[in-house]
Order: sequence, then C-alpha cells, then structure tokens
Amino acid sequence: MLKPDYPITTPRLALRPFTHADLDALHAYYSDPDVVRYLYWEACDRDATRTILDNKINRTAIHDEGDAIDLAITLRDTGELIGNCLLIWTSKHHRQGEIGYVLNPAHHGHGYATEAARPLLELGFNGLGLHRIAGRLDARNTASARVLEKLHMRREATLIDNEYVKGEWTSETIYAILATEWTP
Repeated sequence: MLKPDYPITTPRLALRPFTHADLDALHAYYSDPDVVRYLYWEACDRDATRTILDNKINRTAIHDEGDAIDLAITLRDTGELIGNCLLIWTSKHHRQGEIGYVLNPAHHGHGYATEAARPLLELGFNGLGLHRIAGRLDARNTASARVLEKLHMRREATLIDNEYVKGEWTSETIYAILATEWTP
C-alpha cells in the first residue's frame, strides 16, 4: 500500500490531492482541444470535468494493482493549480507502474511536468517497490516525449497504428525506466 504524506513538495511545486474547489482550474485546461489532442478523451464540458474531478478526489492512495494516485500540480508560491499527474500500479506480479501528466498550456515550457514526475518515480520505486515504470504517449506528442527523456526514461517502442482514437489510427510510443537505472 502507498499513501503518501501530502503535499509532496519539490523546489517549485506542491503535489496534493484534488478538492472540489479545483473545478474551475481543471476545467480551464480539460476543456481546451489543444490540451486533449493527444489524450484519449475529447475536450470536456463543465459537467464532464466535474465527474472527472470527483474521480480524481478519491485517488490518493494505492492499495492494489490497478489503483492510482492522481494529484493536482500546484505552484508552491501561489497555490495555483497548473496541471495534474498520476502514478498507476499496473502489475503486482511484474512490479510495474505507469506515470502520466497533463499541464495547463499557460505553464508549458518551464520544466514543471518533469519536476512533478520525479517524485512519482520515487514513490513508485521506493514506496511501492516497483521494478519498472513506463510512460505511454501518442507518438506525435513530442513535448511529452521530451519530458520522459529528461527523466532518463528509455524509448522502448513505437507501436504503429495500434489504437483507434478519436476517429483515427494512432501510434503509441512507450518509454520506461528500471529501478536499477533510476537516480533521484
């Protein structure tokens, strides 16, 4: 089981559980078609964002395979919500997990996604004892690929036209890092 002490802080960020007060900030970027372009869902209306937020609020601990922590990324100096990040325990037997992140585009290009993902790797390797953590993305999402590369994750595969998403075949790129390769 993994139930971190919140908030998880980095030099510039605080990662914390979501609250109902985060609806407007979450909706600001979940409703943006450019933000969700490479994700599995369409831009959300307010009701859909509220439903997503309700699910995020309950994802603060990992008890078993399939569970995730899904955290608000906030600026430490202002408390502004700028994105979200998650760690999923994908396989108990194989000791594997996955990380992900989404940022409000107003905060792209500052290294926040990389800074938020580092503690997730630490939680996965040190908190859950994972052997391998992956990051999966639409192969066209070069900005997200750069984040994973900055985390020293290895590009392992590109699966050509392996998923039908939003009316088109898309390719998926998979990055990963092993516990023996990771350094905090």
